[in-house]
This record gives sequence, C-alpha cells and structure tokens, in this order.
Amino acid sequence: MNIFRLVGDMLHLSAILILIYRIRKSRNCIGLSCKTQEIYLVVFALRYMDLFMYYISLYNTSMKVLFISLTIFIIYMMRFQKPFCTTYDAMGDDFPHFKILVPAAVVLTLIVQSGWTPWELTWTFTLWLEALAFLPQIVMMSKVRIVENITSHYVAALGLYRFFYILNWVYRWQVEGFFCWTQVLSGTLQTGLYLDFLYNYYVSMKEGKPVIELPI
Repeated sequence: MNIFRLVGDMLHLSAILILIYRIRKSRNCIGLSCKTQEIYLVVFALRYMDLFMYYISLYNTSMKVLFISLTIFIIYMMRFQKPFCTTYDAMGDDFPHFKILVPAAVVLTLIVQSGWTPWELTWTFTLWLEALAFLPQIVMMSKVRIVENITSHYVAALGLYRFFYILNWVYRWQVEGFFCWTQVLSGTLQTGLYLDFLYNYYVSMKEGKPVIELPI
C-alpha cells in the first residue's frame, strides 16, 4: 500500500464518521440524501463479497467491515431512528436512484470493464455505481443551496478521497506498471462530480463563511 491509497482510505472513513457526527450533533437529517447512502451500501455489499472468498490483511478486512456497518448505521438513523428520521425529507430526496443509477452503471460496465468473468463484471459495476452514487445528494444540495460547514466537510472529504485514489493509480502505474482504465475513468467521473462543490468549499473556507452558498 502506498501513501496515496492510505490517505484516500482515511479520507473516506473520515467522511463517513463526519456524516454520523453531523447527524447526531445536529439531531437532524436536513439536506441529506438517504438514497445516496443506499447506493453506497449496494456498492460496498457487492464489492466486498470477497470478504467471504479470501483474506488479504487485517487492515483490508477491517476497513471493508467498517464501510458496510457504518453505512448501514447511517441508513438506520435516517430511516428509522428518532429523532433523526423525523427530519429526513423523503419527498425532497426524490431522485429515482435505483431506476436511473443502477441501469446507468450497467451500461457503463458493458462499455468499459476490467474483464468478463462474473467477479470482474461485479467489481466494475461497483466502480461505476460508486461514481454515480453522489448524484442524489447533489440534487438535494441544489434544492437547499445552503450547506452548513459540517456537511460541507463530509462532502469535501468524499471528493478528496477519490482524488487521492486517482493519485494512487498514477503512482501504481509509474512504480508497478499497473494500469486499469475502469478505475481511472470511473474515478475521474466521480471526482468530476465534486469539482464545483470543492471550488465553492475552498472559497467559503478561505473567506471564513459559516455556510456554503451554492450557485443556482
């Protein structure tokens, strides 16, 4: 494992923990998309099926279990646990995630994939699905337009996590000679979806604003 992969993993884990902290501290789910979390759960559940296939390391296993369990916990809070679930805007979180994102990921998998075995197709599908998973949250933020700092830290950490994974792939290409178009293209798409927010995040942090005002 190289430093870029490690930093990416820590940013990813930090983003999830920040989201949990934000929900529990503010005691509400206002402006948050549970549908994005549900897509993430599908991604993790499918991608980490290899937990039952082979053992890589304690670190690898621990991170996979954490991502799955913490995502389930977030969904539980937003959907079922009071008082958090009473503030979840199910009507506003109306992006048809399973109807649009899953078929889109299937199409992208058929266009660019890492192989045609069942496991390779499943793994590729999770890469494309993760790349699209944040769209429901983007739609929610575009409706609210005002993003509080704690939520913005969560989004920024997610965006930076994928950016460091791209650096990880560049590093592996240069050092190990390993290169995967599926990872690069899906990661670039995913990072691209965060660019506008990351720019507004940078400007807001630089100016010391308590919230981020997204453009119309």
